[in-house]
Amino acid sequence: MNKKGPKSVKMFVRCMVAVALSLIVLLGTSAGVSADEADAKRILKAMSDYMGAQKSLSCEFDATLEVVTKDEQKLALASSGTVTLNRPDKIRVTRKGGFADVEMSFDGKTLTLLGKNLNLYTQLDVPGTIGHLIDELRDTYQKPLPAADLLLPNIYDALMLDVVDVKDLGSGVIGGVECDFLAFRTNEVDFQIWIAQGKRPFPYRYVITSKRISGGPQYTIQTRDWKTGSKVVATDFSFKNTTKADKVELKDLKSMDVLPDNFKRGDAK
Repeated sequence: MNKKGPKSVKMFVRCMVAVALSLIVLLGTSAGVSADEADAKRILKAMSDYMGAQKSLSCEFDATLEVVTKDEQKLALASSGTVTLNRPDKIRVTRKGGFADVEMSFDGKTLTLLGKNLNLYTQLDVPGTIGHLIDELRDTYQKPLPAADLLLPNIYDALMLDVVDVKDLGSGVIGGVECDFLAFRTNEVDFQIWIAQGKRPFPYRYVITSKRISGGPQYTIQTRDWKTGSKVVATDFSFKNTTKADKVELKDLKSMDVLPDNFKRGDAK
């Protein structure tokens, strides 16, 4: 009887891992993909319809933004916050991290950005819906809100834009909640989303991976404590300057940026 030495055992394990990975690749190109794709789209659409039907929503979140240094070190900037919205035109978002303590409030007419750590604020006249506000911040003011797609009334159309590949990867557990795990690809980004199973299909984790920046940095947001309808705490979306903050121009309120000043933006691929 031949006894296998440590080297033989290691070689056997490596071979088994290689076989397993090969099977995963083969499964990704099997005939079952079309069914998985249809299921993934159905799950995403159900989440979108449910979220869009809620007139009032609130949740807490933890977010991580990865940055890649010029020597290819990957760093993660962490923050936490809250979101409260009343469709179609009122929203309040707070975000606190190591570099900023920011509050954004919108009453349907005026957007107020308050840098609590600096006691400075700025205001913009952007009358319209939450969707219009998100578009204006991105296109006119070059201040995109990370994961803002999840706040739109039609999340499905926003997320599926330019998608070239769809996968249903089974399930996972986020914060004790069993979720469907879906993955999507576009030419510029990959994104993954974990959606709660059952009658309340909230998005519990959303991960965006850049394909245009070396190192593939990710933005991750994980949510918790979702509330809807009458369970949402009543909120005044107008700005009250209770701290006697000084008003400044948008360009002077640097603390709004997710990426702080001491992190210099590099060029995309």
